[in-house]
Amino acid sequence: MWTGHAAAADKPVYAAPAAWVDVAAIPALPAGPETPATQVLLDDSQTWLERSGGTFYNRRVVRIVKTEGLSGSGSRSVSWNPTAETVTLHTLAIRRGDQVIDLLQGGKDVLVIRRETNLERAMLDGRLTANIQIKDLQVGDVIDWAYTVHRTEPLLDNRGQAFERMGWGGKIGRYRVRIEWPQDNPVIWKTTTGFPQPTQSKAGEFTRLSIDLSNAEAPKAPAGAPLRFLRVGELQASTYADWAEISRRMYPLYDKAAQLAPDSPVRAEIARIAAQTRDPKERAFAALQLVEDKTRYLALSMGDGGYRPAPADETWARRFGDCKGKTVLLLALLRGLGVEAEPAIVSTTSGDGMDERVAAAGQFNHIIVRARIDGKSYWLDGTRSGDKGGLDQLRPPSFRWALPVRAKGAGLEPIEQPPLSEAQTETKLHIDASAGLDKPAPVRVEMLMRGDAARAFSRSLETAPKADIERALKQSISKTSSWITLETVDWVKADDGELKVVMAGTSTPEWRLNDDLGVRELKLGGGEGRGTTFPRREPGPNADAPFALRYPSYARTTVEVVLPGKGEGFSVKGANGEDAATGYRVAKSAKVTDGVARFETVSRSEARELPFGQVEAANAAIRKAAYDVEIVRAPKGL
Repeated sequence: MWTGHAAAADKPVYAAPAAWVDVAAIPALPAGPETPATQVLLDDSQTWLERSGGTFYNRRVVRIVKTEGLSGSGSRSVSWNPTAETVTLHTLAIRRGDQVIDLLQGGKDVLVIRRETNLERAMLDGRLTANIQIKDLQVGDVIDWAYTVHRTEPLLDNRGQAFERMGWGGKIGRYRVRIEWPQDNPVIWKTTTGFPQPTQSKAGEFTRLSIDLSNAEAPKAPAGAPLRFLRVGELQASTYADWAEISRRMYPLYDKAAQLAPDSPVRAEIARIAAQTRDPKERAFAALQLVEDKTRYLALSMGDGGYRPAPADETWARRFGDCKGKTVLLLALLRGLGVEAEPAIVSTTSGDGMDERVAAAGQFNHIIVRARIDGKSYWLDGTRSGDKGGLDQLRPPSFRWALPVRAKGAGLEPIEQPPLSEAQTETKLHIDASAGLDKPAPVRVEMLMRGDAARAFSRSLETAPKADIERALKQSISKTSSWITLETVDWVKADDGELKVVMAGTSTPEWRLNDDLGVRELKLGGGEGRGTTFPRREPGPNADAPFALRYPSYARTTVEVVLPGKGEGFSVKGANGEDAATGYRVAKSAKVTDGVARFETVSRSEARELPFGQVEAANAAIRKAAYDVEIVRAPKGL
């Protein structure tokens, strides 16, 4: 978790906007054939980026048009980091005709609370929220809400960023954005598709970037597109010169925190690992497991904990740390073991298209370690748990881009993620119908998991009661196969991290008569004609963008039916062959071998995206595949 720090306040200030703010007049209600329950009359954002930090003014004026608009409009709130930001509340008023009803009243009814919204994720950020309940709100009222947030970050020389996004529905009466900065504090800015071209002008020693629109509509993002194409109607501005500046400014924080005291107990751990092996990969993996298993995750981002990592010795002593603390502890271990390593900041949610955005520290929310051994990079994340099998079993993370933290600075570097070389999940349903078509059939379900799939399931096994896990597994099967009754559930975890779940029970397969063919059939799946296709897009920005695929993915599903009479006279109906038209390489087979009817589907993704020009063919292939059936046919008379 990343936040800033500075001397600030734990209560709002109540005052008029600063002199640099241009307070707008409220426009009339926009005309239109369709009237929403609430109508935004004014959305006004003004930003002042200076050497002492950034100041952000926002005013939003909304009219309650229908009764339905009352339920979602009964309060206003603003959150801030009390050690990094100050909040000034300017206006909260109801405008009812010529009457103006002041709801702030100098803070009389303002409730300031601390809400740890990520507490269940072991993250404490200390943010405060000022909340005001709006009393006596009526249809036709206009709510006028304005405030300013001032933010500083001395650790990073008060560098900052501004961000605007056109993300509303319907029309806004007036939409205005202004960003101003002194010429000695240059700003780099960029817009994405769908955002109006701003006007840049100079006024004395200041530069202004602005747009001012009437009856503004927000662009709509293309359905199903990768993240970088979903960022439509955005404006970014930053006072960082480039990515290398962020890297340089971060370096002293991590270099100092990773230094161990002469009597540090971490040195004993280094010596212990070093005595066990001379192999650098084995040493690195042992260090990673130590950080994962011996320090729990807890993010404390209050004060200057947003950007400054806790020292490695402190994290080890208290046995917990956030991504920053775990990173410096891992760095200290690796350096002591002679393994080349450096911190690298990443985004867990917004990596796609990071290289197209302006440089700003706020783009990142996580930090990991890159170790280099024999010319190969290994990305190590101390906040994970349960990694097994060694360094070569670790796959590169899905963050897409990383910014190494170096004394001389660094640029963004891609994190390459190759396709999976083996299935991450293998599911086999084995039905023993050898006793006859009308007899109960023993059934066995096997699920083999590898990689992150096994790791995630292993965590649930360690934290949830065994009975709850068994119940959930049984229910997952019964939802789609109610004719199966599972009685036992067992699992085995291998040293290399693989996990195998085995469930056993009985079933009552439904062999139904096919009147046209005069034979009995067991339908195992498919044929409904309901495939999940790629959505059609409306005209708009990036309408021809590619479609995002699940990547990496690799799964194998097998259904086996042991047949009576060693399968004599039995046949199967099902798809055979391979198809990659959907963006996924799908191989299917259906056959009877040695008295066993076997259906297998192997699906894997080999790319992140499907080009737009291939979507029609992909949808046609998906619709066709949705009618594929898996059927076992008995011989006549049986």
